[in-house]
Amino acid sequence: MKADIINLDAKSVGSVELSDTIFGAEVRGDILQRVVRWQLAKRQAGTHKAKIRPEVHGTTKKPFRQKGTGSARQGSRKSTQHRGGGIIFGPVVRSHAHDLPKKIRRLGLMSALSSKAKDGKLIVLDTLAGDGKTKALAAQLGARFGKTMLVIDGDTVEQTFAQAANNLRAINVLPAIGANVYDILNHETLVLTRAAVEKLEARING
Repeated sequence: MKADIINLDAKSVGSVELSDTIFGAEVRGDILQRVVRWQLAKRQAGTHKAKIRPEVHGTTKKPFRQKGTGSARQGSRKSTQHRGGGIIFGPVVRSHAHDLPKKIRRLGLMSALSSKAKDGKLIVLDTLAGDGKTKALAAQLGARFGKTMLVIDGDTVEQTFAQAANNLRAINVLPAIGANVYDILNHETLVLTRAAVEKLEARING
């Protein structure tokens, strides 16, 4: 499939042939859900913690005598049934990360890219080179690029563009190696440079 290449002034400067396998693949909602869930699970800190019985501060003295009170026997005020006692089966510090086959991650990235192409939300830029001024970049992009935008460059992000975009909350910039399903789906418009297209196709086909 062919796509027009534009510059930052939205003027056409040529065209590029996009791989149908990557940018025209079937959009699999189930695969996207699995990949997004895998990404978000890896991001969780997992620092939640509840004190179990041995960790609760308190006396180990028996609350009352074993027999003769008519109440159930108790061994400690730190028991889970008492207020201020330990928590049974509470959350502990752990990693929420889980494995996901590389094939599924690859399909997820293809589905995300194809989804943007299918919705007409994929833009190919010639280059990100600019004067590094935030005001000028905001004027160049305007509303035609969408409310939120993910810009993906080649091996490294063009430095002047990254500096200019740093103060624009609606724009996020990533190198090609950082392209991921969650960020692609979380932005209205996906902007790829010519270098990014080459790197993504090489990454997926490799």
